[in-house]
Amino acid sequence: MIRLFLIICMLAVTPVWGANLTPGDRVFLQLPGEADFKEPFTIDDQGQIRLPEVGAVPIAGLSLSQAEQLIREELKTVYRNLDEFKLSILEQVLRVQVLGYVEQPGMISLKPGSNIQMAITAAGGARPGAQLDQFKLIRNGNTQQFNYKAYLDAGDPARLPALQGGDTIFVPASPLLGNVEVDFDAASLTKGGDADEEQGITIFGELRNPGTFSYKPGMTVVDAVMRAEGVTRYADVTKIRVITDNIPYQFDLKAYLDSGDTSNLPPIKPGTTIFAPIEVEDINTTSRTVYVMGEVKAPGAYESSPGTGFIDVLANAGGPTRFADTTQIKLLSSTKAAMTVNLVKYTQAPTLYPLPDMMAGDVIFIPEKIDFNEKSWLKVTNDRAIKLIGAVNNPGRFEWNSSMGLLDVLAHGGGPKQQANLSNIRVLREQDGAGNNVIYFDLERFISEGGGFNQLPQLMAGDTIIIDELPHDPTDNKSSWIRQSADDSIYVFGQVGAPGRYAFNRELGFLDILSAADGPNGDADLRQIRISHRNDNTSRVTRLNLSMYFETGDESLLPKIVPGDVIYVPKLEGNWLDKPAKQVVRLMGSVNKPGRYPFNSQMNILDLLAEAGGPTDSAYIERIMIVNTSCCGDKAQTFNLRDYVIEPARYPLPLLRAGDTVYVPNINDSVGEQWRQGLRDVLGIFTLIALGAAL
Repeated sequence: MIRLFLIICMLAVTPVWGANLTPGDRVFLQLPGEADFKEPFTIDDQGQIRLPEVGAVPIAGLSLSQAEQLIREELKTVYRNLDEFKLSILEQVLRVQVLGYVEQPGMISLKPGSNIQMAITAAGGARPGAQLDQFKLIRNGNTQQFNYKAYLDAGDPARLPALQGGDTIFVPASPLLGNVEVDFDAASLTKGGDADEEQGITIFGELRNPGTFSYKPGMTVVDAVMRAEGVTRYADVTKIRVITDNIPYQFDLKAYLDSGDTSNLPPIKPGTTIFAPIEVEDINTTSRTVYVMGEVKAPGAYESSPGTGFIDVLANAGGPTRFADTTQIKLLSSTKAAMTVNLVKYTQAPTLYPLPDMMAGDVIFIPEKIDFNEKSWLKVTNDRAIKLIGAVNNPGRFEWNSSMGLLDVLAHGGGPKQQANLSNIRVLREQDGAGNNVIYFDLERFISEGGGFNQLPQLMAGDTIIIDELPHDPTDNKSSWIRQSADDSIYVFGQVGAPGRYAFNRELGFLDILSAADGPNGDADLRQIRISHRNDNTSRVTRLNLSMYFETGDESLLPKIVPGDVIYVPKLEGNWLDKPAKQVVRLMGSVNKPGRYPFNSQMNILDLLAEAGGPTDSAYIERIMIVNTSCCGDKAQTFNLRDYVIEPARYPLPLLRAGDTVYVPNINDSVGEQWRQGLRDVLGIFTLIALGAAL
């Protein structure tokens, strides 16, 4: 009777072939004669139903017809008669998760067509302190944020996103709760602010009620201060700080109340920070203050008035002391670029070197004179210094003047040492952007050949001059690798007596370099010497037949070598570099001379075996293996040399191309030999058994 009732209910349900199945749906599987299918099945949260003797079958997300076809295919492995099998939907539900700041977070079941309001209600509703305008809907890994409070205010269901099976609703907590959960009411919440830092205005300091408050269009600084219930009696209302869009402003509330000038009101917007400092006895920083620091009699802050000049402010501070460097006075301003004032030039020619005008907030700094007996980097700023390092007698950091040249700086550093590499002096320069900041200069050529002083590199303040040290002995080159630059070195590899890295100038030739490397050894191939030139925009390689030079004495055969080049002397009879892998055939196995052989289209496998001296006596020539390399992947084939020798017309030669690999196996690898070896082992075992029985 129960089965008949379920079948009647199933027939009463009209199949919805266009709708997809979701977790929580109840389905009925009609399979007459099977007692395990009398009860309906429910799709679990993983989107599966568990069938008897079949196991889990994932059907969530499929249409009714697709699910029926999938289940039919699974049941075929167990049940034979599926002619009357049919899948029907008894009940569809929405299974969603409600997480976060709700009373009962977890998985809930809803009727089709339910919305987010019903889902939150089923989870017990949002808890007090939930951030209603930051709800999130998570679907298939994608997050959608929506304003639940706007829906509660307007009552418009269109403001809520539609629900689907498998969705997750996340309810965040208000950031005002902090890390410790407390009970509160609306009054206590707004007491310390009613917004977060990004959407509200943060007000702190000497205020009666500091906090973060919501921003309203048209608000001013005064409105924001009143929102915090005003300042305390300890607040300094003349120095209220306001930061909007990372730009600081100073607001004088007292001056605003005295004048009513709204043009001095700093802008505020969501995210603005307002600070009311405590009133203390500090430096006078009014709107008419200028500052004098450094080597003056009385440094400090001074009041200025319209028309106050540079000399007036300096005289008011007592004037420079006897330790002051009056040629490097700095004037710093918040409205214009910093500038240097030379008071000595002004006293010599006031009309040619006028003094700058002073403005409120300007800073005058008078530095101390430099004492060269006391080395201190702080006494010489980078815009007045130049650095000299390397193989000089007195390296260091020196004061720079535009009248100095390269030779002046070298002389100031005590001159270069005897082992200094003057052919490659480097000047490092600080530059903006990605331009080349290294200047190379050959001072040795300049000294030997002469030239105008305008050919010397023009130095600037902040430059660094580097002079490398030459190796003491070219044969001991490894100990000097750190002291020499790669661009100043010549590399010698291969079959030479002392391969390595050597420092040479441009006056030495190829034979000088080869001699320093102890010359070629007995295994060197003098006809295939290669030189890689790396000093051009594109690398290039030249070949040298040194044997021809020794036969003819033609100096034009020797290439020009410059620092940075690489010399390689290959080994005699080595063809690894001459013949790349795509131009040779690799021959391995039981042949007299295995190796790499040049190969072209006119050759075949017999030519290759003949070149290698033929197979050995132990070669298994009935199964020679060939690996052909092509664009579509490697392919292997076998070749019976014995059959070809007996009947060549019947067995054609295999196709062989450059880049292929040929392997001639040993007779011990053949199947017959392995079978005979196994038979010998078995007979040996029987013989031992027979002897044991006889004993």
